[in-house]
Amino acid sequence: MKILTEILQQKYNLLNLKEIANVVMDSRKVKENSLFFAINNGNNYIDEVLEKGATLVIADNYLGSDKRVIKVEDTIVAMQELARDYRMALKLVIIGITGSNGKTTTKDMVYSVLSQKYRCKKTEGNYNNHIGLPFTILQLEDGDEIAVLEMGMSGFGEIDKLCEISSPDYGIITNIGDSHLEFLKTRENVFKAKGEMIKYISEENLIVYGDDFYLRNLAGVTVGFGNNCKEQIRDFQDMESGLEFMLDGENYHVGLNGKHNCLNAAMSVVIGKKLKIDSSLIQKGFQNLELTPMRFQKIEKDSIIYINDAYNASPISMNYSLETFDKLYNDREKIVVLGDMLELGENEIEYHKQVLEKALSIRVDKIYIYGERMKEAQSLLENSDKIEHFQDKKRISEKIKKSPLERKAVLLKGSRGMKMEEIIEG
Repeated sequence: MKILTEILQQKYNLLNLKEIANVVMDSRKVKENSLFFAINNGNNYIDEVLEKGATLVIADNYLGSDKRVIKVEDTIVAMQELARDYRMALKLVIIGITGSNGKTTTKDMVYSVLSQKYRCKKTEGNYNNHIGLPFTILQLEDGDEIAVLEMGMSGFGEIDKLCEISSPDYGIITNIGDSHLEFLKTRENVFKAKGEMIKYISEENLIVYGDDFYLRNLAGVTVGFGNNCKEQIRDFQDMESGLEFMLDGENYHVGLNGKHNCLNAAMSVVIGKKLKIDSSLIQKGFQNLELTPMRFQKIEKDSIIYINDAYNASPISMNYSLETFDKLYNDREKIVVLGDMLELGENEIEYHKQVLEKALSIRVDKIYIYGERMKEAQSLLENSDKIEHFQDKKRISEKIKKSPLERKAVLLKGSRGMKMEEIIEG
């Protein structure tokens, strides 16, 4: 990491600094010539990481005198500033992705497509906030050509900060939904918060969901199913083997299900074309796609097909999952397991009621629910005999397994805090 080392030398007036080998926040991952950021509890491990061979430590709570430790006012701010300087020094393309739903899947798709031609890196896991994004930038190496960065937020000013650090060349806004209403109160505010990206991106490089009420009139490249979209998706088909669609006269196949994933794929096609990748390589990217777990992930266990879509949930993503599940596995007993949706604000019970009504409207044999919000929403329904509430996820697992029908398909969906994936293990 020669360029990063040179920036550190200039920034902190360091002489004869050994070349940085890696950047870490976890003391357990420190090795010879590491740069260690002592964030929060990390300040307790400074002596330990120095003994392990760290070249440099940046810390805001250090009382010692070791010259390898750079004392700063705020370690997180120091990391952000260093990431911004490093990004500007690197000659690479940054793609920023935000939106209420679909950020991670779109990130994975874009990365897979672009990796067919370029040396790429992407946000790993949930490193999409004011700490994770600068940390991701500091993982970039001198030869990298493209970085695909997911940008999350919970309030105003956060996307603005992430864009200020990363200076994205291209931007994708997947949709505007009901996530974070506990803090932002209205969809209009969600749009304003997500839309902080817009001022950083030129019109021709801003890609948005053209069927979204809040995004359809933006000056950018609109992608969607409607006639108003500049890039219109045609001939969409959803089968158990995956989805197919046509965009700009080319056919594509992706081993996922759902209109929402078709949209994510279409946005990946658009960004791929902008970066001069031909359709055959784009299709190869879809074939080689490796998704972050728990995004409509198919898991087969003991003759049961589990659809693990339990990474997170909002009213929109719940509806997406239910609509997709409606079309699949209709030769099996179908069970929907829904957990609470969090951070929805004062109307949260009404949102849960609407989701249950949606679940009742699709082809499904049983609906199992978990969480107090789901329970309260169930009490508001006139006819909910099909729905059963459980206090214990283990009991749900047992109930699924005890069903007399051998062939079953089970959809699991709920907010991250509900950990609905635990039902698979029982």
